[in-house]
Amino acid sequence: MSKAEIIKRPVEQIGKDVKKSAWSAVIESLAILILGVLFIAWPDTMVKVVAYIVGAFFIVKGLFQIINYYLEKGQNDFFNNNLLMGVVSVLIGITALVMGEDIANVFRVIVGIFLIYESLVRVNTATKLNNAGIPIWRYVLLLAIIILVLGIFVTFNDVATVIGWMMVVAGIIGIVSDTLFISQINYVIDRLTK
Repeated sequence: MSKAEIIKRPVEQIGKDVKKSAWSAVIESLAILILGVLFIAWPDTMVKVVAYIVGAFFIVKGLFQIINYYLEKGQNDFFNNNLLMGVVSVLIGITALVMGEDIANVFRVIVGIFLIYESLVRVNTATKLNNAGIPIWRYVLLLAIIILVLGIFVTFNDVATVIGWMMVVAGIIGIVSDTLFISQINYVIDRLTK
């Protein structure tokens, strides 16, 4: 067996694992988009209802990320943020459940901080893509900067409908960014195994 064949198998497995993590990020962006649409449709009512839904969602997502981190033992360098993301998500979820009806102001700050965090994770991914010589890093970085601006805006703006629109835009950007990343995984595998 050649050296390239020995290297190729584990790298291909890592590629599959990274795709799974990336698809998880796509689902997360889709959830943000859907929540944004709900805020646009029923801004007053949704603040209360969504507080409980978001709390449960973040707790489940956080627990999944923490478990996933320990199952993978921190591997898959492109998405090695599972432990941090999991702890932050669980804390956000608990805050949303505890605050309940009083969540309006806290919720916008939580959403804003989470969008800022998501943008920083994407900046990290863009940096790693750049270091690996993968050309789409610029697009991932640009989308990360847009999400950062949206996160800052949401954090300091208290109009539920506007927050809903920002969540829709951030969800769409997240889906596009993650899909671009997924489309390049095979390219990365080919570069690493040659």
